[in-house]
Amino acid sequence: MEVRAVAKFIRVQPRKVRLVAREVRGAPAALAAHKLRFHPSKGAKALHKVLVSAMANAQENHGISPDLLRISNIAVDEGPHMKRMQARAMGRGNRILKKTSHITVTVEDYDGEQTVKPHGTKAKPRPTLAGKRGKKGSAPAAPEAAALVAEVVEEVTTPEITSKEVAEVVESVEVTQAAAETEAAAEATPAPTEEGENK
Repeated sequence: MEVRAVAKFIRVQPRKVRLVAREVRGAPAALAAHKLRFHPSKGAKALHKVLVSAMANAQENHGISPDLLRISNIAVDEGPHMKRMQARAMGRGNRILKKTSHITVTVEDYDGEQTVKPHGTKAKPRPTLAGKRGKKGSAPAAPEAAALVAEVVEEVTTPEITSKEVAEVVESVEVTQAAAETEAAAEATPAPTEEGENK
């Protein structure tokens, strides 16, 4: 449902109001009201009044919460000009036009969840493990690579170990251990000394 508020004959130039209206058009009404409240321009002050009035109209007349309102349209039309004169040299005068504005703000209710707009650029595709097929010797395509991997897996098999081979390995280990023990014992016993060397 759309609810309007109109302010006529506002003593501000339409151009100044349109500059501010561009910033808040399509925004949630409560957020836009806070933004306009602290905006330094004269047009923002006039637009803030009309926006708050539209929010109050929606709440009082239709029972819509201000938190569920969004600005659907802002129209800033030119009102009548007030003509003034400024004195110049030699009896001449310059015309001054005091411009006025008619501001119309339309708010509508929405579900409160704003859809996130996508960025201007398209998302890049994720890289794949298999390379793309190129002109000169590049990696094969994904289906061919998968077939090659399957073939390699089939070729690699674990060899069967017989009990005879196990016995041979155990015997060789025992022989090497026995040899190591004899070498250690030989090093531990002191070498016999001759009697003539001590005297």
